[in-house]
Amino acid sequence: MKAERRPRATMADLAAAAGVSPMTVSNCFKHPDKVQAATRKKVLETAAALGYVPNLIASSLASGNSRMIAALVPSLRNSNYARTLKGLGDHLHNRGYELLLAEADHPAREEKVLRGLLGRRPAGIVMTGGEHSELSIELIRQSGVPVVETWRHARPSVDMAVGFSLFDAARDIAHMMVRKGLRHIGWAGHDEPASERYVQRQLGFQQAMSDAGLRADLVFLAPESSGFAGGRLAMEALLRQEPRLQGLCCVTDVMAAGALFECMRRGWSVPERFSVAGYGDYEIAAEVPPGLTTVKTNGAEIGRAAAEMLLQKIETGHVESAVRQIPYEIVIRHSL
Repeated sequence: MKAERRPRATMADLAAAAGVSPMTVSNCFKHPDKVQAATRKKVLETAAALGYVPNLIASSLASGNSRMIAALVPSLRNSNYARTLKGLGDHLHNRGYELLLAEADHPAREEKVLRGLLGRRPAGIVMTGGEHSELSIELIRQSGVPVVETWRHARPSVDMAVGFSLFDAARDIAHMMVRKGLRHIGWAGHDEPASERYVQRQLGFQQAMSDAGLRADLVFLAPESSGFAGGRLAMEALLRQEPRLQGLCCVTDVMAAGALFECMRRGWSVPERFSVAGYGDYEIAAEVPPGLTTVKTNGAEIGRAAAEMLLQKIETGHVESAVRQIPYEIVIRHSL
């Protein structure tokens, strides 16, 4: 037997039950700072009892003011993106905005996701990187919605950008490997030519090798889906290419941890027999023996900065700087 659906409580129902005006109910959800704490508490408790949920989409369409920010990330598995979303979401929540999350791991999927998000009239959009199709860029420009591209330090493709130089970070950690006396160093990367974030890291590594007069062609590219196995595959392939291989510079900490696991299987001491450097400072970097030297990227600060820039643009119509730099650092542990 099909259960009967209860009639959905309206704003008028809630106002009557709480003994307040409809305007007070509206302010409790849209402008809570305008309502006394005791009144707001009573309204929210009554709303919970009635099962009342405000129709935010209808409200934003009627007023022209949305309190929703959409965020697109290429992967939910990457802990750096999780930190970015945490920093972004916390700042938005404190300012009375809500975060809507979508995953788009390819430009074609991004186009489809963008169409759906723009149909919900977001106040702003946060995107990852600068690899967007011409259609996606055109959709955004036609909408007039403010956009921040995160993990991007150069001139933005669309509107605003916040991040750091992926090239410089990879070059710096590769330079550190050279200063440690290593002369035969390989690169373990991902076979994703459309991904600017992976390509720039590889180019930074190769620049460091060229600067030192060393081989820059010791490069192995694995599918991103290979996970930890990518580190093992890189070592196997590069050792065949250069038996004197002394170290591996990796595109992510996942691949670097995989290389450390392979050293354990081979009985190789780290860093005496083989050195490994990572990228990202994921949680595993501090836990995997003997501790992974890696590039630490401040994802949370990137998220907070993106929120600040976006809200400034939304609320004032302009932003102090269209590009903001967030510093990275190299965390030194015992793998190098």
